[in-house]
Amino acid sequence: MSQATDVGLAALARRLAGRLVLDLTRVGTARSRGVGKLVSVPAAADAGDLDVDASLESLVTARVERRPANLEELMATGWRRPNTAICLLVDRSGSMNGQRLASAALAAAVCSWRAPAEFAVLAFGDRVVSIKDIDRRKAPEDVVAQVLALRGHGTTDVALALRAAARQLDRSRAARKLTVLLSDAEVTTGGDPIPAARSLEELTILAPEDEPDHARALADSCGARIAEVGGPFSVLDALRILVQ
Repeated sequence: MSQATDVGLAALARRLAGRLVLDLTRVGTARSRGVGKLVSVPAAADAGDLDVDASLESLVTARVERRPANLEELMATGWRRPNTAICLLVDRSGSMNGQRLASAALAAAVCSWRAPAEFAVLAFGDRVVSIKDIDRRKAPEDVVAQVLALRGHGTTDVALALRAAARQLDRSRAARKLTVLLSDAEVTTGGDPIPAARSLEELTILAPEDEPDHARALADSCGARIAEVGGPFSVLDALRILVQ
């Protein structure tokens, strides 16, 4: 139905499927949302603004003792950065059949649930198309619906996709930056993907279990984690384990 010739019906089907896919991934407590959390931290020259409420007792004591308050006695407010940022790369080269679309949609939903503050979804073949940039707000169901609208196109430039992921994650403030590559990683155009893969802080590859050889070779060359998946629910299970 998501590929129906009736445009309105296809869009409605994708949105409904997006909600269902998100429900499948929502196991456990959602991760923290927002660009960061405002917290009180020990004061330092670069720690942010003085937290007057938290520092009040020390300020009063210093006033009574007729001395300046020491920096180590004071508290400041600062932003705690998000724990994890994720960039999902969806290989759209070749055909995008029902199994591949469902796998990609589930992967996008897991990423939105695991890292709601900062996640990106990019589709690639011989070029890269952004479905969601890492610093752009977009409803998860809209992201999933757009993934379900993908059509197979072009050859496979893995290096280009990995470089695009690096650029997305460079814009993140998160402590952990994870790239998830949903692909058999067979290069049919473009350059060697190994340098781009090695430049990433953390790479996880989800490879089809019937064509894992290229993905295994890439993972071995750069120390990436890899899981061989056989369909949508094995993608879901693998991500629940790998994206912790």
